[in-house]
Amino acid sequence: MEIINDKNKEKAIIVATDIGAKPFDLSTSLKELEELTKAAGAEVVAVVAQNIDKFSPKYLIGSGKVNEINDSLKDLDIDLVIFNDELSGIQVRNLEKKFNKGRDFFEKKVKVIDRTNLILDIFAQRANTYEGKLQVELAQLQYELPRLLGIDGWSRTGGGIGTRGPGEQIIETDRRRLLREIDSIKDKLKKLDKSRDIVRERRAQNQISIVSLVGYTNAGKSTILNRLKLSDSKEVLVKDMLFATLDPNSRRAMLPNGMEFIISDTVGFVSKLPTKLVEAFKSTLEEIKYSDLILHVLDASSPDLDNQYKVTIDILKELEIENKKIITVFNKMDKLDGDDIYINPNFGENRIFMSARKDQDMDKLLYAIQDALSENFVEAELLIGYDKIDILSGILDKHEYKELEYCEDGVRLKVVLNNAEYGKYKDYVI
Repeated sequence: MEIINDKNKEKAIIVATDIGAKPFDLSTSLKELEELTKAAGAEVVAVVAQNIDKFSPKYLIGSGKVNEINDSLKDLDIDLVIFNDELSGIQVRNLEKKFNKGRDFFEKKVKVIDRTNLILDIFAQRANTYEGKLQVELAQLQYELPRLLGIDGWSRTGGGIGTRGPGEQIIETDRRRLLREIDSIKDKLKKLDKSRDIVRERRAQNQISIVSLVGYTNAGKSTILNRLKLSDSKEVLVKDMLFATLDPNSRRAMLPNGMEFIISDTVGFVSKLPTKLVEAFKSTLEEIKYSDLILHVLDASSPDLDNQYKVTIDILKELEIENKKIITVFNKMDKLDGDDIYINPNFGENRIFMSARKDQDMDKLLYAIQDALSENFVEAELLIGYDKIDILSGILDKHEYKELEYCEDGVRLKVVLNNAEYGKYKDYVI
């Protein structure tokens, strides 16, 4: 057991196994679990790793390691033990009984949670929109449902990591009430889906191009969005931590040819992202389906580039949207020593290397987006009579012109239009 430090926060021991870490190696998976724990607001004070051939049905890990953890709980003043692998309700119950044996009613109880519970807790903290909160609540309820028989934790009312969200609302509830609550939330989300459909239809009618940012959490998607958005739009929160952005954000942006487009951020992905969470957020993630282009953002400095790429592609496949136009964006190039980077030949054909934080090569990204969206607009030369000045004003309000000349029979200009606009102004095309 490796002791790290001791601070005035909820104190956690994190536990991982080699077979549960795959496709990542054990040290990488433990590092990510530590970052997730920090993101949830706890302090990792000790790390436990074990190489095993198979999981124990009683404790998941070997009883010797369980005893080792148990012996250190009081000395380290531990609040919770977090497992990197998903625990059954029975395993949680057995571990909590072991870790709390001999503690009286007034003593602090040690909680046992798994990686899935931890990620759900982070999402419960970060969800700000009504829809986001509903999606997290649905995922939490679906996670707890099969664990009703195993967990003694319906009486967890002490607060802290692993207890946020609906857990406090459904104490002592039965399975039928839990199912009713799940159905109720699904109905509410369906109504919100209808509202999203209306917005999507309006965008389709206006033929505004949609570009979606996807990728591993903390790859720099929000920083890219802030660099691309128009200056009059509100900035998106940027923080160097996992899942800093949860609720989807969309902003207006402009291409070098003067055409506007919508740039949309999405929740970052992570290895072993809970299935129920993907299902709950599916309606939001499926917005990517209606994008004209996907920017797959990677942290170029990550030692686990291959695995992080695969995690995102696998989730896109699950959502049945991996065949969209994709630009692979290698961000954070400023963190590399020199310009050399090994690129897996399977990492897509359309690649951009840049640093959003340093504002390096953002122009290359914009031109790459413009090239990818080129079929969505056309450069037109128009001649608009002086008696149609209102039409001219409408075009100039929305577009930057390339040429403009006042002629005898009207104003001649070159401008880039989307396909819908071109159809609208085709009578003025020369």
